[in-house]
Amino acid sequence: MNESGPPHRVVALCLDEVVAFDLSVAAQVFSIAWDRGRRLYEFTACALEPGALATTTGFSLAGLAGLAALDRAETVIVPGYRRLHEPPPPAALAGLRGVVDRGGRAVSICTGAYGLAHAGLLDGRRATTHWFAAADLARLFPAVEVDADALYVDAGAVLTSAGLSAGIDLCLYLIRRDHGENVSAAVARAMVAPPHRDGGQAQFIDRPTVGQEGTLDPVRDWALDNLTQPLEVSTLAERAGVSPRTLARRFTAETGTTPLQWLIAQRVREAQRLLEATTLSVEEIALSAGFGSAPSLRQHFRRATSTTPTAYRQAFSGARR
Repeated sequence: MNESGPPHRVVALCLDEVVAFDLSVAAQVFSIAWDRGRRLYEFTACALEPGALATTTGFSLAGLAGLAALDRAETVIVPGYRRLHEPPPPAALAGLRGVVDRGGRAVSICTGAYGLAHAGLLDGRRATTHWFAAADLARLFPAVEVDADALYVDAGAVLTSAGLSAGIDLCLYLIRRDHGENVSAAVARAMVAPPHRDGGQAQFIDRPTVGQEGTLDPVRDWALDNLTQPLEVSTLAERAGVSPRTLARRFTAETGTTPLQWLIAQRVREAQRLLEATTLSVEEIALSAGFGSAPSLRQHFRRATSTTPTAYRQAFSGARR
C-alpha cells in the first residue's frame, strides 16, 4: 500500500437489516487509523439505495450512500445481515465482484460471509463465519471450505471473520497487513482491544462445563518476558506446576491453540516488532525472539506472514523508525 498516497477507500455494503455492531466495528477501526498525522483510510457506508436502512437491533441508519460508492472502493466490507438465504440483488453482487476484479479486496464480518458466498467470491476458498452459522454456510455453499474454528481467514483478495467481535480482529489484521504492527497496535490500544487474540473461535463455542481450573495467564505473561530463552512445553508445565499433558489441555481450553503454536506466534510477533523498530540483523532478531537461528526464524515467519523477514522490514521499518 502506498504510504504517502491518498487514504485507502473502504466501503461497507450494508444489506437489509444489517447488524449494526458489525458495521460500527469496521467504521471505528478504520476511522481512527492514523500514522504520523496522516489519515490512512477513508470509510463510507452504502446500501442498495441511498438513504436509510433497517438494522437487526431495532433502529435505522440514515445518510447511507448508494451502490455507486462501490465503484471507488478498494476494500469492500459486508457486515452481517438478516436474510441470509436470499441472494442480494444482482447489482449488489456485481458491485462486490467488481471490487475484486479491479484488484481490490472483499471482506466479511460475521454472517456477511453469506453475501460474499452468494456473489461466488468464496467458491474454492477457505472461509469462516459465526460458529452457529458455519454448518449452514457449508451446507448452502458446498464449494466453500468452511473453517468453523478460525477467528478470521485470509484467502488473499477475500477475507472473512467469525462472529461479531472477531470483526475487530480481522480489521486490526488488515491494518497490520497494510501498515505494520505498530500502527495496528496503536489502533488496538485506542479500541481498548488486544492487538491479536490467540487461537480460534472454538474457544467461544458453547460447550458443557467440565470443571473450573485456575487461569494460565501468569504462565503466559512469564513466557512473554522470557521469549529469548529456549522455552519448551515442559518448561511451561513446570512453571504452572502441572504435567505437560494437563498444561496442553488447559492451554487449548483457554486459548484455542496449543502451547507450542502460541509460543511460535508470540515469537513471530516479537520478530515483527524488532524488524520495524530496530536495525538488528535477521540473525540477531532470531536470537532475540527466541528462534535460535535465522533459518528457523525465516521458516516460521514465512509460514505465519506469507513473506520473509527482509521483505517485511523493507515494507514497514522505514515509515515507523
